[in-house]
Amino acid sequence: TEEVDAELAPGCRVSTASYIATMLRPAIIRDLKLASYGLKMVECDPVVQAALENDVVGWWSDEARMRAELARVAPDDIETFFETENELKRLAAYLQPFFLEAPPDIHATGLSRLSELWRTYRRFRGVTGDDISGLTRFLTGSLGEFLDRRFESDKLKRLILSNSLYGKHGGPYHPGTAMGLLFHLLSGGDADQQAWQGHVIGGMGAITQAMRTACDELGVEIRTDAPVDVINVTSGRAQGVTLESGEVIDAGLVVSNADPKRTFLTLLDKSELPADFRADVANIRMDGPAGKVNFVLSEEPQVNGMPAGRTRAQRSLFTLIPTLAEAEANYNASQQGHVPDRLWVDCVLASNVDDTLAPNGRHMLTCFVQYLPYSPAQGSWDDRRELLGDQVTELIGQFAPNVPGSVIARRVYTPLDLEQTFGITEGNIFHGDISLEQMFFMRPLPRWSRYATPIQNLYLCGAGTHPGGGVTGAPGHNAAHAILQNN
Repeated sequence: TEEVDAELAPGCRVSTASYIATMLRPAIIRDLKLASYGLKMVECDPVVQAALENDVVGWWSDEARMRAELARVAPDDIETFFETENELKRLAAYLQPFFLEAPPDIHATGLSRLSELWRTYRRFRGVTGDDISGLTRFLTGSLGEFLDRRFESDKLKRLILSNSLYGKHGGPYHPGTAMGLLFHLLSGGDADQQAWQGHVIGGMGAITQAMRTACDELGVEIRTDAPVDVINVTSGRAQGVTLESGEVIDAGLVVSNADPKRTFLTLLDKSELPADFRADVANIRMDGPAGKVNFVLSEEPQVNGMPAGRTRAQRSLFTLIPTLAEAEANYNASQQGHVPDRLWVDCVLASNVDDTLAPNGRHMLTCFVQYLPYSPAQGSWDDRRELLGDQVTELIGQFAPNVPGSVIARRVYTPLDLEQTFGITEGNIFHGDISLEQMFFMRPLPRWSRYATPIQNLYLCGAGTHPGGGVTGAPGHNAAHAILQNN
């Protein structure tokens, strides 16, 4: 097992995998009283910042500042940008209520069916024909084609791309990728500014530490370093688990935060599930395109083109984003087992907003990297791990020349490392691709989108369930409500 935050060098801690929390639901923060248990989040504005060739373009929360940024890099696209943003917010509002509740039960019958139809109708009561067309376009169309139709500026297209396809299985010209624009707008919930509150003081582990404190107050026992070997089932009913140590823990209810493939195909004996169900689980698209490279640096990256007026906090993130065509080619190359030359690297310098992470003037840089193959065509990830680290270091150096010479420590996580370290099948950070055929009442599978499973008293609560991945808390929230309702 690995900690959410790990010490990479003496006194220097870095968020190991997840690294930003702009999608954490405000309602969950309130329900669990996480702020009173020590959770502190600070502004992440701009929410993304594209480091381009000798230029840096930010996406700001303040409209006047965003207009000024667009006037500099995309003067012909200013009004179209804000029209598009307002359209996206309006369309996202129809889907927003479903984020913190189970998806519609399309298989319900009788009075239950009427109840589900009424619930869905209320959510879409004000929808217009144009809205339906817009939703259909965003849910099924490609991001690249959408951006090419709407905007002239390549810099603006790359800025929008940098906030849309994290961890996505598919290049920007693949059908269904436009949904990434909507998915990230669903994060704020009833607090529109949540999308701009992304840095967690103390690292991402501060979220789970606050949750642990909340659980301690409720008398919940939490055990770590206790990997499960098998979920025990008797007569179709979950009875508890057996740990890898051989210890048996009896329980009347088992809730799995593991991904669907690991839960159903690894932790359950195959005799416990119908063959057709196991086949459906095996066909869930899981291959993850991402890795991580974490650094301890002796000095802050000096990014080419970073405006002199940016504060330390405003310099805390930047994305090395390829063009749309390059991103598409990179995805296609990764599907052939190749590591692209021009990687997509999302960089967060958390120590710029949190001095506790890196004492003595050091800096913590965490980098999300895509598109990567799960299985390299040549050699293995054990052979190529540090080569990937070198490639990322060199690429960052092209945009921030002082970085390669300031590296004190580095840790590389390939897709295979993410799988082996964190137990996520094929290294998929979302426990299953975020695509239309694997979303809403199709996630993780049709008929099993409401957290229950074919095994009585066994539930799923992880990112492989509705509404999907990201640091949201939503799947667990929804699963808890489903369990309470069913029990």
